[in-house]
Amino acid sequence: MVALQVALTPVHCAFPQNFDESKVQAYTLPDPLVFQDGSKVTTPQAWHTRRRAEIIEVLEREMYGRTPEHPAKMRFEVFDKEPRALNGQATRKQITLFLTGECTGPKIDLLLYLPKKGKGPVPVFLGLNFEGNHGVHTDPGIRLSSNWVWPGGAGVVNQLPTEASRGATASRWPIEMILDRGYGVATIYAGDIDPDKHDGFKNGVHALYPELQNRGDNFSTMAAWAWGLSLAMDYLQTDRQVNSRRVMLFGFSRMGKAALWAGARDPRFAMVISNESGGGGAALSKRNYGEDVERLNKGNPHWFSGNFRKYNRNEASLPFDQHMVIALIAPRPVYIASAEEDKGADPYGEFLAAKAADPVYRFLGTDGLPAGGFPEVNKPVYGRLGYHIRSGKHDVTRYDWEQYLNFADIHFRKRKAEQR
Repeated sequence: MVALQVALTPVHCAFPQNFDESKVQAYTLPDPLVFQDGSKVTTPQAWHTRRRAEIIEVLEREMYGRTPEHPAKMRFEVFDKEPRALNGQATRKQITLFLTGECTGPKIDLLLYLPKKGKGPVPVFLGLNFEGNHGVHTDPGIRLSSNWVWPGGAGVVNQLPTEASRGATASRWPIEMILDRGYGVATIYAGDIDPDKHDGFKNGVHALYPELQNRGDNFSTMAAWAWGLSLAMDYLQTDRQVNSRRVMLFGFSRMGKAALWAGARDPRFAMVISNESGGGGAALSKRNYGEDVERLNKGNPHWFSGNFRKYNRNEASLPFDQHMVIALIAPRPVYIASAEEDKGADPYGEFLAAKAADPVYRFLGTDGLPAGGFPEVNKPVYGRLGYHIRSGKHDVTRYDWEQYLNFADIHFRKRKAEQR
């Protein structure tokens, strides 16, 4: 008798990823500074009032899906304020965002650390985390997430957190170092917004907006994560200890994809950091290198809208590419980081996307990305756009954060940062 093996999750068969630069075929990128009617953008005002809207419209329709307005009845509750956290280095706040205003409705927990040293409102790095707020630090005062989490970012939400998971991703969040540089840190668990699994959009915030599903431009998980970051910004604007004009988005991997889209849609964010976001993030799709569109859509069909699937193995027909997402953030600073061994995220494609966004930055009067060619490993380039490729694998390291802090110092504290 032959035993039958039953797959508990769908198996998606995609063609092999391309890791050979010689197999990248010629492609043409749409010009961000050309209107859909073929005429050129000639003034910054035309960019801000008309061209940005055109690009956002096509990206919402073809990739990310439609996003709802902010909940009219949302309210905030600060349930924890500890002024002597982390051995007196920080004030810790924990805030719940009740999206419907009701305790029984969807809610998002925001963890916020603010440095004790210095005076006045402080700039803050805001980002999504993978395994619950309690995972970013061993601080016993952080409340364990009440939602199910996926261990190690495996992609399947399958257990409630325990004390053993406290600080599980702390290496990616060097909170003491960030605080010592005079910056605050805020984070929310992505699963509070929407669990990272394909469940037909029945869980998370999507249940509040059934009218935005069952359509080609449906409200996707990536759009929801970006939307959730904007909801967190709604609270940060009310906190007098936060400099809400200096809230900087940070995202790693899939959360880097969401950070770029959040920064593109919401001009309140002062800066965006994309750490190895790859395909659907900072890397150009038309290169067909590493994580391609089909792999994104079949491996994680909830990330993007249904309309995005028509570009599987059809990247040449894309009416946009990721350089246009970066360009939407201009002239605000953007930092893109890659890792030498992270071939799937296409480091060269991430750099090329930044270079392709550079003309918009220069058109708006900034220096863009001051790099003639692909930088050497561990040799960061700082302009209004920043970039580095470091040695190592897909991760967030202390070296990465040193560059982000230097970059923030340059733009918000007018300091000349060391380039290590």
